[in-house]
Amino acid sequence: MPLHEVGYRAWRGGLRPPWTASAVIAASGVRLAWKSSWLRRALLLAWSPTLFFAASFFAFEQAVEEGRLTSLTERAVAGRNLDGVGILGTVLSRTLGTPVRETRHADEAARIVETRRLVWTRLLLAFMRAPQAVLLAIVIGLVAPALISGDLRAKAWLVYFTRPVGRAEYILGKTAILAAIVAVITVLPALALWIAGVMVSPSLAVAIQTWDLPARIAAASLAVAVPTVCLALAFSSLTAESRIASFAWFATWAACWIAHAALATADVAASTERPAAVAEERTVAVEPPRGLRWLARAAGLDGTVDRWAWVSPYHAIGVVQAWIFGIESRPRVVVPPAAALAIVSLASCAALAWRVAVPLRA
Repeated sequence: MPLHEVGYRAWRGGLRPPWTASAVIAASGVRLAWKSSWLRRALLLAWSPTLFFAASFFAFEQAVEEGRLTSLTERAVAGRNLDGVGILGTVLSRTLGTPVRETRHADEAARIVETRRLVWTRLLLAFMRAPQAVLLAIVIGLVAPALISGDLRAKAWLVYFTRPVGRAEYILGKTAILAAIVAVITVLPALALWIAGVMVSPSLAVAIQTWDLPARIAAASLAVAVPTVCLALAFSSLTAESRIASFAWFATWAACWIAHAALATADVAASTERPAAVAEERTVAVEPPRGLRWLARAAGLDGTVDRWAWVSPYHAIGVVQAWIFGIESRPRVVVPPAAALAIVSLASCAALAWRVAVPLRA
């Protein structure tokens, strides 16, 4: 039986854009990660602090609506902590108790608007720095190590790179997996807090008065996502064992945190010999209760110059976030951590690109 017209035939179907390959990799990675019960529990835990901080937004707006803002300011300026407003008492007392807040506006409405912006900004900064940054580091440590190391161990690159998937599409797809997790843990809860604050405020005009806060939230989340995602994927690409990548991730954060604590403690010990110089560097007059000092530091209320923030990713990210929210503006405080994060991100991206390109050269 003769055969006719044997040969290649032209593809008559539709072609998808190249970026859809990254979307397929990202969607598959998110589905696989979501099967982990530990990840689902961690994400649920990451949303739990939202209710805690939402109560603070409600307490402040309730005080404004009841006309108690002036009395709260007077108590704060007098150096007394505020009772009846929960965790907000520390943030509000130290915010209103600074010399800047002692000035009186001729327009009461303008004073309320300025105070609201300041308090909301500090609460959002504390929310993103204290609970969310720690939970994000834990979740990324659970998900990221297996993203590329698993492909290296199973030789999945034989499947990826024999199809129309390049190095850029592969890296972008893996990055999108972690970016989605970062958005769920940082961006969405913070935006939910801002929306909750608008809903419990006396007027929806507050949304216009605080219109820039959602953009600052997105920028602060980006400041977290870029160095953490790049570093986590770089660790994952350097080994075929996800356990080693996970250990490297957590060991880096722990070692850098310990190193920062040791250096900062040494500075505190040295500062006892020059209290006058330290007093000039500090911008806060009211000391919080001992158990809530972490909140004051997270909200950017500690005006001490942290010379060693660049040593620790957590503290460096916190300084950059404070600059994004407009809390910190001193170049000597912001520039070293920002430069350290940029160097880590670039070095991680270079290592990641080099490791992913190895199968293509083989």
